[in-house]
Amino acid sequence: MSKTIIDYLEELPDTRRTAGQRHDQTFILLLVLMSTMSGYQGYRSIGDFIKRNQKELLSSFKPAKDRLPSFYTVRRVIQGLDFKLLSDKFYRWAIQYTELSENEWIHVDGKAMKGTMSDYALDKQRFVNLVSLYSSRKQVVVGQAFVDNSKQSEIPVVQQLIAGLGLSGVTFTLDALHCQKKQQQSL
Repeated sequence: MSKTIIDYLEELPDTRRTAGQRHDQTFILLLVLMSTMSGYQGYRSIGDFIKRNQKELLSSFKPAKDRLPSFYTVRRVIQGLDFKLLSDKFYRWAIQYTELSENEWIHVDGKAMKGTMSDYALDKQRFVNLVSLYSSRKQVVVGQAFVDNSKQSEIPVVQQLIAGLGLSGVTFTLDALHCQKKQQQSL
């Protein structure tokens, strides 16, 4: 039996202190997903989504005391999350609904995240890179991970993502960066 997104979100640890909690973390994360899928990005935008859809959200979810979280609460929850763990849970849920068949083409690419660069004066600037595995036939991202270029290379992260899919008979397209013999592992 497949698990729901709520089942996966409930597995995430809540890093907030228990005193004063008014809203369940899973409920807040569900609102974040709904707002993001509706095109609202950023803390204030998520707060706007919650305000604009207050009546529908209250009638559909019936939260305790008929209250919805503020954008401050949403921000605290998001800041306390481990992105890698959240990403893993999300893709475990999503992959249940994405059947990848043999002869599928999976495209792998990494992109630097805007606004994450630091240490401008150094020869090797520090930035966060997001690596994605994309199925062109299904038009869906089937895996992704963050790479902090000051701590690790993109190569082992991509290898772990590919191995985690457990696929056979598919074709991966990668940058020339992944043709290095020294850091390659057998997949």
